[in-house]
Amino acid sequence: MTHLENTAASPDPTTSTGSDGGPTASDARHGRPHDATAKRALAPDLRGADERTIRAWTEPMAVTPLGGGEYAVESASGTGHVVDLPAGRCSCPDHRIRGERCKHLRRVAIEVNRHELPPPGRLAGTCRVCGETRYLPEVGPALCDACRPEPGALVTDRETGDLLAVVRVTGDRADETTIEAAGTTVADYHNNAGYPRDDPVVEAVYPFSKGVGHPLSDLRRYQFPLSRLEARGERLVDAR
Repeated sequence: MTHLENTAASPDPTTSTGSDGGPTASDARHGRPHDATAKRALAPDLRGADERTIRAWTEPMAVTPLGGGEYAVESASGTGHVVDLPAGRCSCPDHRIRGERCKHLRRVAIEVNRHELPPPGRLAGTCRVCGETRYLPEVGPALCDACRPEPGALVTDRETGDLLAVVRVTGDRADETTIEAAGTTVADYHNNAGYPRDDPVVEAVYPFSKGVGHPLSDLRRYQFPLSRLEARGERLVDAR
């Protein structure tokens, strides 16, 4: 069976900067990209740290996300290497020949953990709904976490006022997705004319069409342009 659960409110769209020039705790929670285009040194308390850790924190380096979990790291001397963070590999001799967890690997991990770089699977971009710069999934529609409805999220159909539960955001465009039963695209379906034709398509169900607590997976799915659905701040979760 399912039950209601409140979800977090959308994040504050403003971005601020910490005293060290890095992101604040609020920025980190909301996944706001930090401007990391310039080579710079970091400054934590490094007493007792080994040499590679100290160099990772203190040497000026410029790190550029390449996608697919890879990052280009350029040192102050202009030497460049590529770090594959998920694989734990770097193209530098210290790692490739000596097998050490080099300063480049450590630096990328540090900046990802500080939310100054996107984690693997994400890249900085503009959310198509809120227009804010966020770390967005590399694959799928350009939607930030706050604007991407999660499975089970309750939404209201702006046209009819009906309650719906999201099954998934497909990533397909409304003008390229055909509703088989209607013989037309989602964008051209009646009542959808006022919404962006390139909106991502959302699959949703009427959660109580077969009674309270019925599994969402057993309900008929309907397709909507994302902009037609208004978030309610609640979701259905499986209580079994």
